[in-house]
This record gives sequence, C-alpha cells and structure tokens, in this order.
Amino acid sequence: MPRPLPVSFVKGVVRPDDLPRAPVPEIAASGRSNVGKSSMLNVVFGRKGLAKVSQTPGKTREINYFDVGGRYHLVDLPGYGYARVPDAVKRKWGELVRTYLETRRQLAGVLQLVDARHGPSAQDREMLEWLRDQELPVVIVATKMDKLKKSAAAQSVRSLEREVAGWPVIPFSAVTRDGRRAVLSWIDAVLEQWEG
Repeated sequence: MPRPLPVSFVKGVVRPDDLPRAPVPEIAASGRSNVGKSSMLNVVFGRKGLAKVSQTPGKTREINYFDVGGRYHLVDLPGYGYARVPDAVKRKWGELVRTYLETRRQLAGVLQLVDARHGPSAQDREMLEWLRDQELPVVIVATKMDKLKKSAAAQSVRSLEREVAGWPVIPFSAVTRDGRRAVLSWIDAVLEQWEG
C-alpha cells in the first residue's frame, strides 16, 4: 500500500438530520453497487481497511464520513443499482443520497465511478445527468482497468471521454494502483477552487 494519508472515521449517517454541520468542504464518492468504490478509496488514501470491501453488492448502507488531515471530508455514498436488499431499504438509501446531493452546501466535488469493462449503466447515466444539472465539479473514475487488455482499456477510456464530454476521466486500478495520484491531484485542484 502507498504511504497512508491522515484519515479518520467521523461518523455514519442514516438520516439527513445527522449530516455534519461544520463548514468543511466535502468530496463525495459515488457509484453503483460493486463498482469497486471501497477498493478505490482504500488505495487512494493508503488505508487497507478504510472502506469495507465486500463481494456482496450494497454493503455500504449509510453515508460514511472521513476526515482527511483536517482539510476536508471524504464522503462515501451508498452504492446504487442491483444491491440485494429489500425495496424499502433501497428507497430509504435513495432518499438519503438524493437529499445529500441536492442540499449539501459543503459538497465541493464528486468522484463518480464507472466500471471500465461495461461503461455507464442506465443508473450511471441518470446520475451523470443529475450531476450535470447541478453544475458540480465531477471526475469520472474508470475502475477495474486491470481487467482489460491494453487496446480494450484505451477504447473504454475514449468511449467514456466522449460520453461525459467536459469532465476528466481517470483510468484506475485498485490492483496496480494506477490512477491514485491523478485522483488526489484532482481533489487538490477542486479544494483550491472551493469557496464554501
């Protein structure tokens, strides 16, 4: 693992009323269930157990807050998509995440993860459209690049760049750790522009 950043767990939130009130900038990580979000966060922040990795889609059921060096909050959003959970629980997650994304003044930028092997799902496209409407800084993190051959990986990135025109695309692999520095550089750039 790379040298760990000073990251500490703040709290898990299951109700909008429990969201932290401090005027600290937030970088949210979003993606469908099983896209590799936990693995990406663990590699980027150099903490093996920062986010719990699971083979079961939908493991994260709350908004998890982490303090990164007292500088900003990393916000791990619950995955959307085909999580094997009751519909009532899915609706509750959806309401929580929607409220967060629509009302959070502290939200400085979004890491939107997409599985490089398959491209954006219908739900990914809905999220991308919503993020476009919000005019938030967004970077597309194309996960699981190591599972593609070189030519297919390059084609996947080009296709994503066309689809999300105007947003940067970072090819990422939790296995090789390619893309880690690019993600951290993007976060730094967003935080420099954040006005609160």
